[in-house]
Amino acid sequence: MTYPTGDGAARTANARTAGPGSRTDRVKAAVAVMTGWVALLWILEAVDAATGALDTYGLSPRRFGELRDIIPMAFLHHGFGHLASNTVPLLVLGFLAALSGIRRFAAVVLTIMVVGGLGVWLTAAAHSVTAGASGVVFGLLGYLLVRGFVNRRALDIVVGLLVLAVYGSVLWGVLPGDPSISWQGHLFGLIGGVLAAFLFRAHRPPRG
Repeated sequence: MTYPTGDGAARTANARTAGPGSRTDRVKAAVAVMTGWVALLWILEAVDAATGALDTYGLSPRRFGELRDIIPMAFLHHGFGHLASNTVPLLVLGFLAALSGIRRFAAVVLTIMVVGGLGVWLTAAAHSVTAGASGVVFGLLGYLLVRGFVNRRALDIVVGLLVLAVYGSVLWGVLPGDPSISWQGHLFGLIGGVLAAFLFRAHRPPRG
């Protein structure tokens, strides 16, 4: 086995830290995805506030034609105050989840949206219209809380415990309470996040 020295050693070290799959690149990708996503949410809310054209994409329960709105409803909000309350937790939890890779993150988010949306469609109160990213927020919370235990990775467990310490109190939101808040979206989003942790667990190399 040959060990590089001098300039060769420096080049090898730099390749590890600046390669296409490096930690720095994953951080940059996670920042770009989450800032772009949140910017899109604010743009959509501005368009809706100005025109009212997006209101029809909220999700009404148990009407088959509304199934098409399961994904769009997660990008819309009932006013800027609603969106503001979701912005910071979505940024933080989304960033942490996206650090494991953008493709896996996209699969996790899609699972959360589908499971959460179907849960709302099946169980929400009649004549209600549900919209907002809070189901995704709860899903990402559930994903981060259990991911480390599913993958058996100490760092992910620590991240999950820190997330629990900061955001654990919001878990009360999965219980029925304020009729203007979709606890169904919170509950089924959380379930979707836990399910995603198992569906997209990291593959551990075989011990040899």
